[in-house]
Amino acid sequence: MKKDKNKIIVGAVIVIALALMYWWGGNSPSLRGWTQQQTEKPTISESKTTNPTQAQEPSQEKEQTTKPKSDENATAQNRPQNENNTPMTSGGKAEFAEQSAINSQSNHNLGSVEYSLKSGMDIDTSTGEDKYKTEPVPDGKPIPKEPQNALISDKELTCTLSVRCDTILKNIAWLTPEKVDIVPKDGIIFPEKEVVFYEGESVFNLLLREMKKNKIHMEFENTPIYNSAYIEGIANIYEFDCGELSGWMYKVNGWFPNYGCSRYRLKAGDKVEWVYTCDWGADVGGYNFEKNAVE
Repeated sequence: MKKDKNKIIVGAVIVIALALMYWWGGNSPSLRGWTQQQTEKPTISESKTTNPTQAQEPSQEKEQTTKPKSDENATAQNRPQNENNTPMTSGGKAEFAEQSAINSQSNHNLGSVEYSLKSGMDIDTSTGEDKYKTEPVPDGKPIPKEPQNALISDKELTCTLSVRCDTILKNIAWLTPEKVDIVPKDGIIFPEKEVVFYEGESVFNLLLREMKKNKIHMEFENTPIYNSAYIEGIANIYEFDCGELSGWMYKVNGWFPNYGCSRYRLKAGDKVEWVYTCDWGADVGGYNFEKNAVE
């Protein structure tokens, strides 16, 4: 009886020892000495989420990638492009201003070097531009006048002015959500009307005064490289609020000047229009895609 009891005790000790060994080196989860095989979760960059707002933005719908080119313009040509083969902005106001000027130039006959030189525009023949990166203007169009040289008199003259953003209404899905309620239902921020300006003033002088006078928000930034003010926002509607190709542009007598608003000297009877584009000028008549494609 005693021997049987000893055998039982020895057997129990062996079982306990084996259990402890298995316990220490086995594969049961959540216990010391045990390992648990984990499935790695994808990183944020690997996992894709769907955002309704982002999915409707131009960059998601229109973005294409061009093949690298070996010439010196490869960097610019490799930027993402929209469906009309127009380079898309990288988000900088200087680039938007420059591309708007290029688009405006392309919408009409090419600038005339001879005409621009005769009219007093100082063009560097090696670059084809003046020192503020402006190409020659088309025949018959006003050449840029530097704001620091402006002589503004007390003589009152009149022109018409309007500000509108009706293009947003057609692209409302692209608009920053918090801006939806501030867009006028008809897209008109400042209806066309005759306003007074003073001899020697620029389009910028006129816009600044009229927006202040009518208590309409306006924000701008001076850009020395173009020697002009750049209009960032009007009525709390800013560049890139309605897609990455959006921003403010101006035209005078139906022409989109290829230089900044501070350099456009007003004349009596001018028709000045500030328009908001959602497609770098294509939707407001500021770019001729057919002509651009040929060139």
